[in-house]
Amino acid sequence: MFEVPRKAGGHPRTVIAVLAALGLGAAVWAGVATANRPPRDAVLASLRPEAPPRPPVVVVEDLPQLAERLDREAAAHRFMGAVLVAKGDRILFRQVYGKANYETDQPLKLDSRFRLASVSKQFTAVAILKLQDEGRLSIGDPVCKWIQPCPDAWAPIRIHHLLSHTSGIPDLMARGGWGLRRVTPATLGELTEDSKAFRLQFEPGSKIRYNNAGFNLAAAIVEKASGRPFEAYMNEAVFGPLGLKDTGLDLDGGDHGVVMGYANFPGGLAAQPNANTSIVAGAGAVYSTLDDLLVWQRALHRGEVLTPFSYQQMLTDHAPDDTPKERGRPHRAWGYGIFSNRLGEQVTPSFEDRQIYHTGSWGGFRNLMLYQPEADVSVIVLSNNYHLRDQVFLIAEQAMAEALGREFPTGLDR
Repeated sequence: MFEVPRKAGGHPRTVIAVLAALGLGAAVWAGVATANRPPRDAVLASLRPEAPPRPPVVVVEDLPQLAERLDREAAAHRFMGAVLVAKGDRILFRQVYGKANYETDQPLKLDSRFRLASVSKQFTAVAILKLQDEGRLSIGDPVCKWIQPCPDAWAPIRIHHLLSHTSGIPDLMARGGWGLRRVTPATLGELTEDSKAFRLQFEPGSKIRYNNAGFNLAAAIVEKASGRPFEAYMNEAVFGPLGLKDTGLDLDGGDHGVVMGYANFPGGLAAQPNANTSIVAGAGAVYSTLDDLLVWQRALHRGEVLTPFSYQQMLTDHAPDDTPKERGRPHRAWGYGIFSNRLGEQVTPSFEDRQIYHTGSWGGFRNLMLYQPEADVSVIVLSNNYHLRDQVFLIAEQAMAEALGREFPTGLDR
């Protein structure tokens, strides 16, 4: 059984406060340290609880400071999108602003579908970890066990490296011809062959560099290990069991009921119809809604999706010991398809609560999902405007701060 590396390239600096708050504790950490998992069948059986009834999908505005600011920003055309905040099982805020399609004058709805972009990575990571829980693979497996023929340079690469951004395989956007590749539909097989054509940028495990290509390869491994097409496996093993009826993968460019994405240009708001998420099949192709994402986030962090062993691996910080600060900011924990950091330090007034999160930006969309485990607070902000990065971040932190009872932030500090 693969043990998470304990040297540069994957030192397991566990997010101790987060894991303790989630009830995993020292016993689970000891299990990971010795690579002894609990009996698989018994643990898997516990991952099939009856899902509680969903709350009605209605407007809720029980965070008055957030409601006032969003009304003001939307009226000034400075925000468009959807926001949901929940604490425990109580919805504190659910509202939408702007239109799903300005050309056809369709308003956003509370159940509108948005492209998640890189928020999708956590779903691919979970698929790999579920297959591990089922005994079909291990994150310590050589990638070359599943990807064949395999370049000689890939011999040291493990599945762990793909999920932790430490493989050394060049990212899609770091390759020549990206502009044309970005708009050209591709299959997982074609994406895999593309990656084989490039030299490694660094020794696997020695550095960390954000990498979409690694998650496309992880999706290809899901296909091989499960014996099912990636989309079919995700529907049957991940989305379906949780009742995520408005969540899926857009690998074919078809009409999946997703809202139109936009971008701000000098000439005004411009539609971005060519999403082509097939090029980020395992890294950014999921679409979903506010309430489906809330169900997902609750299930993941309440232990209904993965065994404690695999969930702990997902949250462990896999960055090498000598990873430099990113633009001078505090170190973020690099998990599998998910991060952890004190994001409230980037707003003013600041607050210290550590948050589990991931951002997403692609083809007219900008998103942020947050989870604060001690208070069991979820914040989901989805925008169908690519150029609202700072707005989405500030709104998400304002929502988190008000839900936690912290002072309401008024600006960014980064």
